[in-house]
Amino acid sequence: MAKDIKSLDSLDENAEHAVKQMEQTVEKTMDQTRDAFDNYFNFMQKAFPSYPFGGTELSEKLMSYTQKNMATAQKYVQGLSQAKDFQDIIRIQTEFMHTQFAAFSEQTKSLTEAFTKAATSAAKTPFTSRS
Repeated sequence: MAKDIKSLDSLDENAEHAVKQMEQTVEKTMDQTRDAFDNYFNFMQKAFPSYPFGGTELSEKLMSYTQKNMATAQKYVQGLSQAKDFQDIIRIQTEFMHTQFAAFSEQTKSLTEAFTKAATSAAKTPFTSRS
């Protein structure tokens, strides 16, 4: 009986250690993801104005959608880190995918319209400076 209790205590210690390691890994991954999003966002802020369509409705929409998509991805990763079980993970993943498909559809339509407008405007005045 004493041997069984020691085995259970050892199992509990191993489980606690594994949970702590998992929490540390999730926290580290969240920090790395947050840093990657911040770096990407900073890059996009600097890059958009230099594009040929910089300062137009198209670049503004691209920047806005980039910000929204990054915020949605951060919220998704945060939700995953707070999942209680596998079913929770599946629910969070399903909601994220549904949201992303809807956003992708809306963004594609909107960006197509903005690009068409910008391209039409550029074609009408091909030799004028856009500063």
